Amino acid sequence: MRYILIPVKDLSQAKLRLAGLMTPDERKRLAWAMLERTFTEAARVQNVARVAVVSSYEPALEVAERYGMQMVVESEQTSESASIDFGSRRLEQLGAGAVLRLPIDLPLITAEDIEEVLALDVPAPSTVIVPSRDGVGTNAILRRPPTLFQSHFGPDSLEKHLAEARLVNAQCEIIHLDGISLDIDEPADIAELMKRKELTTIHDVLKDMGIAQRLRDFGF
Repeated sequence: MRYILIPVKDLSQAKLRLAGLMTPDERKRLAWAMLERTFTEAARVQNVARVAVVSSYEPALEVAERYGMQMVVESEQTSESASIDFGSRRLEQLGAGAVLRLPIDLPLITAEDIEEVLALDVPAPSTVIVPSRDGVGTNAILRRPPTLFQSHFGPDSLEKHLAEARLVNAQCEIIHLDGISLDIDEPADIAELMKRKELTTIHDVLKDMGIAQRLRDFGF
């Protein structure tokens, strides 16, 4: 069985690097909009047994339940890597043979993008990675088995994950997908999103905030 695993932290603390561009309430609103898009697109995927959410954030767990998702409840959240590894262990115990980790901050993600990653799944030990648009981060990673190696999300995570794959002699496939490579962390990411032709509900949220003028004030 294959699972999608989506980690969600307390969204009141989301996207702190956008603090100069948005108010705390606006950052939370943006995070919720991206969460809803990620959940909606993940729920459309056909080639998985189930979508799971790992979190200790009760509002996110309530939304996950509404979508019929598997809930992996944490007692605390120390880091995204710890959350993903905890969730992957739990799903493996439930019978998962492979787990695809997706973050919630991919405003252009589609079910078709996710299906492209899943199509590259091969027998263990193996991993499929979608890098971030700067080429150094890991925006999506599928591991077979789910606990193939530890997670290292954060600076230079792509190289760290590739090194881990080499250590366990895993077959590794890297795929570049526009819908997954753009994640939202900094004002430059917002500026890039607003240039894209694909129009989503995330664009509507940002336009409602009047984000275009603020980006010009930031020099974008």
